[in-house]
Amino acid sequence: MAVKLAVIGGGPGGYVAAIRAASLGADVTIIEKENFGGTCLNWGCIPSKIMKNSADLYNKLKKSASLGITITGELSFDMDALMERKNKVLESQRKGIESLLQGHQINIEKGRAKIVSPGHIDVADTATGKSIGVDYDHLIIATGTEPLNVSDFPFDHERILSSNDILEIDSVPESIVIIGGGVIGCEFAFIFASLGSQVTVVEALSRLLPLPAVDESCSKILLREMKKAKIKVICDTVVTGAVQNGDQLDITIDDSPFTDNPRPKKAGERQITGSKMAVCIGRSPLSVDLGLETIGVETDDRGWIKVNENLQTNIENVWAIGDILGPSRVMLAHVASHEGIIAAENILGQKKEMNYDVIPGAIFTMPEIGTVGLSESEALKKCMDIECFSVNFRTLGKAQAIDEIAGEVKVIVNKADRTLLGVHMIGPHATDLIAEATLAIQQKVTVEQIAHTIHAHPTLAEIMGEVALKASGSAIHG
Repeated sequence: MAVKLAVIGGGPGGYVAAIRAASLGADVTIIEKENFGGTCLNWGCIPSKIMKNSADLYNKLKKSASLGITITGELSFDMDALMERKNKVLESQRKGIESLLQGHQINIEKGRAKIVSPGHIDVADTATGKSIGVDYDHLIIATGTEPLNVSDFPFDHERILSSNDILEIDSVPESIVIIGGGVIGCEFAFIFASLGSQVTVVEALSRLLPLPAVDESCSKILLREMKKAKIKVICDTVVTGAVQNGDQLDITIDDSPFTDNPRPKKAGERQITGSKMAVCIGRSPLSVDLGLETIGVETDDRGWIKVNENLQTNIENVWAIGDILGPSRVMLAHVASHEGIIAAENILGQKKEMNYDVIPGAIFTMPEIGTVGLSESEALKKCMDIECFSVNFRTLGKAQAIDEIAGEVKVIVNKADRTLLGVHMIGPHATDLIAEATLAIQQKVTVEQIAHTIHAHPTLAEIMGEVALKASGSAIHG
């Protein structure tokens, strides 16, 4: 008899786990309370990239004269049209996922899931309130997260916005203050600055993108590019409150108690203003009201589900994947998908462990950032004997041709065996270019091997060849 698997959550972790398990012979039921695709498709990766694509094009059109293109008439931005396109793309993608699930004979249940006893889930239709039962031999929890709501300045969804609200905004704000200089905050900062907003970013730590996986060199270049885009950045600072004053928000900021800067500038409590404020400082787990306590699944004090290296919880037949595992793992859509595959294969009798050592990161700022492996500071903390080399994108003919010369690639090299330990790119199409570096680190390729790999000309991919030549002592253009 086939293993009965229930998957709660139809995001990039859940639906991939369901498909992989079904392909291995399981009888799979997937439960989704809203739309398939999870945060990534509906409230994150995809809609924000649709907005970025339009912002990129708008930027290029504004400087069309320098590229030999004359535009007559007024250039303007239509947010309604952008949102209409966004919604069409998302609906198409949702239908695509549902079609994939149906093609694998996966049972689909729409509604809110609650574990009522070991091996049994109730699914309540959110519209009618009617419930059906789903039995399982194994359960995968992939419920994800929602934007963190801060009690000092709670979302009102009109002026104080969550990252979800931003993706449904109906006009370009005259000014916007973005709380949080992490991935989401930095991406939206460039989008709105491109569309004409006066943007201020407030970050509690000492640099933009204060993530261990992002090398400080990328943060420095990103700050420079924000200044060029007239984005104001205030680091070592927190927001303590916001009050509406007519058509503006009076936003109180103060010195950050969380800063990692050993000598931060002390400015004290003060005010800034903005017509909107976007809160982009974290996520909360969607683990409440699932009935985890009914079967004894362990979570930490914030509600993140604990799992072992096989993605198994403390309950033998219950597994968890994706963002519900929290920041102690890696909260990225492509990681959730791989976790889904690992969990499904383990349920069906294989023995797999999830490896987080070589995971590419993609940040869609302007310019983009791609990272994989160790940063320089991480390598030094591990007392590794390393060398670092960098090459600017402006050395490439393709970068000059497309008028996107900002940025660099930096590599961290193991002195002992000449293999790559980390690659950090900021520049045009860095999120695509990082794939070569990911494979190189995964396969323990040396810089000499990359240097002797012919890269087509003129392409942006030549940047890896150039930095590898430099690292191997044979620099040409770098």
